[in-house]
Amino acid sequence: MTASIQALCPLLYLPARKTLLCERMQRLFEYIGHHPYLAAAAVLAAAVVAFYEIRERMQAFAALSAAQAVRLMNQGALVLDLRAKPSFDAGHIGDARNVPVAELESQAESLKKWRDKNVITYCDSGVNGASGARTLMKLGFTKVFNLQGGLNAWVKDNLPLAKTSSGGKSGAK
Repeated sequence: MTASIQALCPLLYLPARKTLLCERMQRLFEYIGHHPYLAAAAVLAAAVVAFYEIRERMQAFAALSAAQAVRLMNQGALVLDLRAKPSFDAGHIGDARNVPVAELESQAESLKKWRDKNVITYCDSGVNGASGARTLMKLGFTKVFNLQGGLNAWVKDNLPLAKTSSGGKSGAK
């Protein structure tokens, strides 16, 4: 009778499962002891994959392509360049406003009229743009997007840049 119960409900027969689990763990530790370099390489590979996935998910926050950004810009979206002033002066997207990512929270009050309108953030690669978009969302902005790939993706798609001349005016490039 016990064998038939054990065959029908293998999860209920715990002593055999615990023994099996202990044996497998012992074999795993034995393997790690005999092959430390392989075990370290596996742990390192898992860490690299985890880092890459987390980075990709951070960049993908409210992401939109360059073509989608152009469409929103044509509808009157505010574009925020989150890079430093010298980078902004060297080349930026059309009518973008320069608000360095470190000053975003302090300048949010000056952007309050855009709380319910489309706002596009970008940086060089998209990482700071995504964190800036998250910051704006926390501050009550409802329609915030991040340019996926940042200015690098914009340039890769052969879209125009504007440069700020020494007089402070922007000119198309």
